[in-house]
Amino acid sequence: MNPGTHDAPAGLTYRDAGVDLDAAAAAKVRIMELAKSTLGSRVLSAQGGFGGVIDPGANADTLLVSSTDSVGTKLRIAQAIGRHDTIGIDIVNHCINDILPAGATPLFFLDYIGISNFDQVVLAQILEGLSKACNESGCALLGGETATLPGIYHGDDYDLVGFIVGTVQRERLIKPENTVEGDVLIGLPSSGLHTNGYSLVRKVFGIDDDSSALEDSLPGDERSLGEALLEPHRSYLPWLTDESGSVRAEVKGLGHITGGGIFKNIPRVIADGLAAEVDLSSWQVPPVFNHIQRTGGIAFLEMYRVFNMGLGMVVVVSEQDADAVLESIDGSWKVGRLVKQTGDERVLTLGL
Repeated sequence: MNPGTHDAPAGLTYRDAGVDLDAAAAAKVRIMELAKSTLGSRVLSAQGGFGGVIDPGANADTLLVSSTDSVGTKLRIAQAIGRHDTIGIDIVNHCINDILPAGATPLFFLDYIGISNFDQVVLAQILEGLSKACNESGCALLGGETATLPGIYHGDDYDLVGFIVGTVQRERLIKPENTVEGDVLIGLPSSGLHTNGYSLVRKVFGIDDDSSALEDSLPGDERSLGEALLEPHRSYLPWLTDESGSVRAEVKGLGHITGGGIFKNIPRVIADGLAAEVDLSSWQVPPVFNHIQRTGGIAFLEMYRVFNMGLGMVVVVSEQDADAVLESIDGSWKVGRLVKQTGDERVLTLGL
């Protein structure tokens, strides 16, 4: 089924909110071309995956995996509500979820905070979230940088960026080429929007001009809109590791559903020549996404390009391991399967 079949008349888009996903994708292609010349023989995986994989030496049993990201404009929601203790959780967990697809678990984390003025209360709340998430994941908060930059940031502005390094045993490195036709896709639920799509959300509800919408009750939910939007990014580390602390041996691929949704992120973890057949009716979309779509008149396809829609991580396992994995991970469900690619599309949607 073509994913655009269910599109409503065009409403707000991510581009209207200042984020052009197509232009970003084109820019990333150019970045990859420029960066390619810097990659030596020790780089096992660079751009294209979720984390970069480095071989520290020919005789090393342990590989290093790194990633970096920012919280994005979710910070604007924290500023409007006046609560900053969850933002640190967001960036740590996002970075953890970006090294998991290589089979890596976190070793240490670094942060960068750029801020307009040295606000001790705000900084203390940010660090509270960072330390909480690092403690929960067994990850050292090794250090960071706080830069006070008036003229770059204004008023209450600040930015929060995270850098993570993890490790994976060489023989446990997860590679897209190990996936095959017939493998099963298992879904793990998101805790909300995580850290993507907030520029569009701010546009839909006019939050930058009037943040009162954040106080409104959320239809179908006991929380306010603001509480739902500020819900921290979920870490899938405890969902996917075994008793030894390593990513489960049954896992053949992991797609962290971030910016670009299922259409961008599942193809990153499956072999060339394969497509993911995803049953969109296999899970119930959380109320916050439905409220955003109705309020903004956003097209069906655009929602699935921008947001995770309640699907935070896709796990690829063999058909023979699927039932055991489903039984052992609470809250998981079968999302679909891998099929032979017959056209240009890498993700085929069913069920709606």
